[in-house]
Amino acid sequence: MLNHPLARLDRDGKLRKRLLPFCRLKPGEVWRDERKGHSVGCFEAASREDVMSLCGRRRASLAIHDLPYNFIAFDSRKTDEFIEWLYAVIANTDEVLAKNSSLYLWIGADQKNGFTPLPELMLMMRDTNFTARSFITLRNQRGYGTQKNWMSVRQELLYYTKGSPKFAPQYTDIPKALKGYYKEVNGQMTENTERGRADTIRAGNVWIDVQQVFYRMEENVNGCYAQKPLKAIARIIQASSSSGDNVLDFFSHSGTTLLAAEMTGRRCLTMDIDPIFCEITIRRIEHFRQTGRTGWQNSNPFARELEQIK
Repeated sequence: MLNHPLARLDRDGKLRKRLLPFCRLKPGEVWRDERKGHSVGCFEAASREDVMSLCGRRRASLAIHDLPYNFIAFDSRKTDEFIEWLYAVIANTDEVLAKNSSLYLWIGADQKNGFTPLPELMLMMRDTNFTARSFITLRNQRGYGTQKNWMSVRQELLYYTKGSPKFAPQYTDIPKALKGYYKEVNGQMTENTERGRADTIRAGNVWIDVQQVFYRMEENVNGCYAQKPLKAIARIIQASSSSGDNVLDFFSHSGTTLLAAEMTGRRCLTMDIDPIFCEITIRRIEHFRQTGRTGWQNSNPFARELEQIK
């Protein structure tokens, strides 16, 4: 049972009104971390001026964007308008990425409406400087289903590159179990479990070993409706960047990319258009540094203030 539950922060207008006075950033402002060099800005991702205010002359080797594709699902923005806006976001991302860099895009596919906006995004990306590399599926253990269709248990993650960036294969916690597949290597027939650099399975483009975030997990940030697993973001960072690199995230939400960058020795340059999610992002890194905890399993980032103003 949660001690301090929060409603979805993107929908509850009354709650948002209560929380805004506790937010350090207003639109157009930025928080600079003196300890590790992270930056959090209250900015619009499609604004070149805002992106430059966040990044300055710093260039990143990696960008991870959890795109707000819920705009389509909630009919608050038409698909063509969303894609036009997204094209500006990608152009801004391109400008502040290094010559050799990687881009990961979380995107949904509305199976009730022709899988929009996934195909539109894929076609749009062909007109950019990025090269498609992989289509990753993350299994969502909760899922949602119907008796008249296959249960939907996936999240889509698209992987693009610019130039020739580094890529370090990542390994899961799943032990090698499949036997009997033989292949000739250097003149010798080898069995499947004999090959490879680890005793566990290398991560492919279907991730079944990453637990979706739910309220009983330590990393849970109550009130954040689209929180991505810390393990998934850390895997991306370790595969597609090096220690000391800058990592971009234009849709900070619960602050997972910032926290994963902190834990893996990278600097994060992140933003969100919503002051509340900017504040959550800042509080999450402060909370981790003070307690070693990655979220608020049985509480929320604003529990103390909300108790005081009851």
